[in-house]
Amino acid sequence: AQCLVGSEMCIRDSSSPSIVRDPSKCILCGLCVRTCAEIQNIGAVDFSGRGKKAHISADFGKTLKDTDCVGCGQCAAVCPTGAITIRNETEKFWSMLQDQTRKVVVQYAPSVRVGMAERFGLPANEPCTGKLVAALRRLGVDVVYDTNLTADLTIMEESAEFLEKVKTGAKLPMFTSCCPGWIQFAEKKHPEIMPYISTCKSPMQMLSALIVEQQKDCEKKHFNIAVMPCTGKKFEAARSEFTHDGKPDVDAVITTQELIHMIRTAGIEFDTVVPEAIDAPFGMFSGAGVIFGATGGVTEAVLRRVSDDKSINAIRSIGNCGVRGTEGVKEFTVPFNGGELRIAVVSGLGNAEKLIKQLLAKEVSFDFVEVMACPGGCVNGGGQPVTLENAKKVRADGLYSSDMTNTLKTSDTNPLMDKLYADYVKGRNHEMLHVHYKHN
Repeated sequence: AQCLVGSEMCIRDSSSPSIVRDPSKCILCGLCVRTCAEIQNIGAVDFSGRGKKAHISADFGKTLKDTDCVGCGQCAAVCPTGAITIRNETEKFWSMLQDQTRKVVVQYAPSVRVGMAERFGLPANEPCTGKLVAALRRLGVDVVYDTNLTADLTIMEESAEFLEKVKTGAKLPMFTSCCPGWIQFAEKKHPEIMPYISTCKSPMQMLSALIVEQQKDCEKKHFNIAVMPCTGKKFEAARSEFTHDGKPDVDAVITTQELIHMIRTAGIEFDTVVPEAIDAPFGMFSGAGVIFGATGGVTEAVLRRVSDDKSINAIRSIGNCGVRGTEGVKEFTVPFNGGELRIAVVSGLGNAEKLIKQLLAKEVSFDFVEVMACPGGCVNGGGQPVTLENAKKVRADGLYSSDMTNTLKTSDTNPLMDKLYADYVKGRNHEMLHVHYKHN
């Protein structure tokens, strides 16, 4: 496209905390427009102008921050020229690694390990957790934690919240709350359903709350970094609800892609590095926490938690109830307390929109609904390495493989849960682990 100096056609837009637009690199292929409109049902960007003045516009001249953009990053994943990219925070990370007055603490999400393995030539269905920890330490990170721990904690709180709603006859369905893109979508498109969304914080924010609590008596200032498959987590970290005394609980969010670049820049040979273990005291998690990154994973973990039968056969039955698979919409029922639970699992916000319209029109009825903004779930997040369509299943299989080899299958059997509640939460469940969103 022709660049008109001073016009919208060549002004770089860095207003979003998640992604950056550089119209001067755009070739008008329209992939971002189609993805945003047809897959995510948002329409934050579209064609504008005619002839030589044709260009991609963010809602007719607005900045991305002022549109309905939810920061999912799916537009950046399909952009072939770098006209839309992930907002890069690696400079901040490098700076903190060199600061001797800081203690750098990193947490990483379930899906990061399968994305890393794939990009470094390792089988994506064989997660490289130990190598990921070792690489982070070689970069200079002081402490490494696994967000899987607080995926377990999220399940403890979310399942308790759901059971309380069922017991008291509260209006259902209850929607999951882990995905920041989904939260923004609900806020902007369907604020009427916000009361039906779980008040649980995401696993990232739960772990950051525990880390902040842990830091209170430390002499050295901490810098808390989260490595996530999701560009939307950058927005979540900046929300006022997760900022205390002027400081965010998570200081920076680095995507899988950004971390891969840092490892390569440092000259670390990822495929040959010797695996290492994550740090105590947040070093144990169940298989239920691992599968969070796949669409249906949160629901499966909840079903394992609320089931009275914790046997391996019961766990396998839950996995075969219809909850697994990369389909955009999954609807099924499971036995529960002499009756049944009606469940829906959707990924991709276009699918979520269709389901919400059906619910509002009372064409369907559910007790529990899981929503993930990215098609296939976090394994296909906007911050993951861009790859082929079938990678969603391969990456999900990697998480299920980790679950298979984990001795602990349900969140409530993780012995660290009791310790976290006793030593860190101390009865402040709502204050530390739940949130009520204000419009940001």
